[in-house]
Formats: sequence, structure tokens, C-alpha cells
Amino acid sequence: MTWVLFDYGNVLSLPQPQADVAAMASAAGADLESFERGYWAHRLDFDRGTLTPRAFWSLALGRDVGDEELATLVGLDVASWSYPNPGTVAVMERLPRVALLSNAPACVAEGIDGLPWLAGIGPRFYSARMGLVKPDPEIYLAVLDGLDARPHEVTFVDDRLENVEAAARLGITGVHFRGPGDLAALPRQVG
Repeated sequence: MTWVLFDYGNVLSLPQPQADVAAMASAAGADLESFERGYWAHRLDFDRGTLTPRAFWSLALGRDVGDEELATLVGLDVASWSYPNPGTVAVMERLPRVALLSNAPACVAEGIDGLPWLAGIGPRFYSARMGLVKPDPEIYLAVLDGLDARPHEVTFVDDRLENVEAAARLGITGVHFRGPGDLAALPRQVG
């Protein structure tokens, strides 16, 4: 039987709402443009687990953050990634074997693990817990091992083409996600 391996952000979840990003910038006392630049400049290292939340937010903001501010920013960040994509979730709920692979820092992984609409997903692989990030080939090999599956037994859905292409180079079927309509063939592929 085939596994469908879903990315989380911008696939199972909706993109971060601009209002949520603005709320983080406001909580940090930063203008939106510089906040977004700092947030994304260091995110991959945070996703890989090489930065603690305090180190990430201090780098992103260009200054030290205190305990209370850190807790606020982490909470707002987790919340910003917590909106389900109804179309994708509806497809996911019809599939017999689904797993999750997300580039996500450990604190975000902990937050989204508790979301009730993800209850149907069994194996969950988060970059920070693995010390690996997409599109590095090692992360896909580790997931295949964790699923006890061969590449042709997995269909991987991700919104980033470079991640889909990296998985495809290993023999994993890739679906470049641009919207729930891209998932129409999934139920026919699983069996």
C-alpha cells in the first residue's frame, strides 16, 4: 500500500495570515519589512534544530530577547501556522496511509502536534527533531526508513518545487502543490 507524505506549511495548513505576521512584528517592536527579512533569514537553521528559539528570535530581531517576549513570539509563531487548509484536509481524511514531513522548529512541531485536525496523521517527521531539512536527500531517506517503505511506495506532496524534485530524484512520486485541485488524483494513486 502506498503512503501519501504531506508537507505541512502551505499544504495542510494555509499560509501565514499577514495579520498574524504583523502581530509578531508588533510584539517585537519591529517594522513589518525588517521583521520578515530577519524571520526568514535564519529560519532554515531554526527548522534544522541548530538554533534554539531564543537564538533564532535574537538573530531575527538583531537583539537579545527576554523570557516573556520569547514566550509571546513563540506562541504567535505557532498560532500563525495553525490554520487548516480545508481542501487539503478533506483529501487527507479520505486516504488510508498518511504521514507528515515538515521543515519546522521543535517548538512549532510541538504546537501543531496538538491540533485536532491532524489527528488522522500517523507518522510525523519534523526537521528539527531529525537535524535535517528538505530538500537534503538524507531527510527523505530517513523518512523512507521510518515508514519502512521503498521510494515507489510513497507519494510526496509539497508546495516547494525544489523539495518535490529532490524527493523525485530518489524515486519518490512527487506532487507539486499549488492548491487542493492538485490532489485530485491521489485517491487513485493509493492502494
